[in-house]
Amino acid sequence: MFFYLSKFFWAIAQPLNLAIVLLLAALVAAFIGRRRLSVAGSALACLILAMSAWTSAGALMLNPLEERFQRPQPPAAIDGIVVLGGGFEGAINLARGGYELNKAGDRFVEAAVLARRYPDAKIVISGGLGSVLLDGEEDATTASRLLTALGVALERLVLEGKSRDTYENALFSKELVAPKPGERWLLVTSAFHMPRSVALFEKAGFAVIPWPVDYRTSGKEGVGFFTDNTADSLQNTTLAIREWIGLVAYWLSGRIDTPFPAPAS
Repeated sequence: MFFYLSKFFWAIAQPLNLAIVLLLAALVAAFIGRRRLSVAGSALACLILAMSAWTSAGALMLNPLEERFQRPQPPAAIDGIVVLGGGFEGAINLARGGYELNKAGDRFVEAAVLARRYPDAKIVISGGLGSVLLDGEEDATTASRLLTALGVALERLVLEGKSRDTYENALFSKELVAPKPGERWLLVTSAFHMPRSVALFEKAGFAVIPWPVDYRTSGKEGVGFFTDNTADSLQNTTLAIREWIGLVAYWLSGRIDTPFPAPAS
């Protein structure tokens, strides 16, 4: 139920969809003669779009998430690597049988790099279908095709293709590998997604070393207008709002212990 509620809420709450809903509501208000409501809805929709696409608001909200967990010095040896899905174009790969990457594709590029650095480490690919309406190929399936094409032996891969969200990533990955005390596992995911991911894995009893990738900010953004192209600014705002809402929702539901997880002191 949590999964479906979160998908429904986000379908309305993300900035572009929310602006469209407000504009539609404004049209209805104008049609029934509620001029003030119509003007207010239109103005709010325009403000949301302008702040999301034309300012650095998204980057400023993303940066604290990206800076929360720094990448450590590479360990001398590790037992395994967990790579979270989300880096493939699932619908295209299902139709064409390739391995088309999206903006989060750095996760799998880094997985290939780490596979060469640690030739004895197991590699867990955790990612199923996270969409309710759209069909696509599970990231675990696509990743196995990509990584073997890049020279990673198939027997090193542990494929987890059932998970639909990060909570299930953590639970199902632990079930598959049953990590032993003292083992060292790297967790590879987008930097902005790392606080929630680490907290969920720790809650599941799976100790991991954060290995963030896919940075969306330089860390030098200030308050300003037109600091990036509008599509990237809108996407950054969308990602940031979604991740902050996700942290609060997971905390309120008891899935993580704090709304802004931090590295262990």
